[in-house]
Amino acid sequence: MSDLLERLRDRGWRLTAQRRVVAEVLNGEHVHLTADEVHARAGRLLPEISRATVYNTLGELVALGEVLEVSTDGRAKRYDPNARKAHHHLVCTACLTIRDVPADAHAAALPEAENFGFAISGVEVTYRGLCPECQAKG
Repeated sequence: MSDLLERLRDRGWRLTAQRRVVAEVLNGEHVHLTADEVHARAGRLLPEISRATVYNTLGELVALGEVLEVSTDGRAKRYDPNARKAHHHLVCTACLTIRDVPADAHAAALPEAENFGFAISGVEVTYRGLCPECQAKG
């Protein structure tokens, strides 16, 4: 059983066949799929799964805090199952590959004088550039 499935089961989440397949598709540290990509992969495992079910399941996983909704390219949102560990993202501007990089806890701190009274609940940092494969292509 994947880590994500185990956490969901421990929380009492009803693991239907559809939910199980979506969680299995998302399992992994460096998975950043769009909803359509999740649907395509889930469809290979469970052909009758609908796009609406995938979208609803992703929404539930985000609401539970088990999956992060990441928007790094201004287009389709991507879903990151690495919600338990603070991290930032590296995004290739050519092929849109996304990699997780550890977050330095101190780098996220905003001096009180600069936070305009906000109670900070999270920080998102995205580094953009070219991955090694795209650099090699020139």
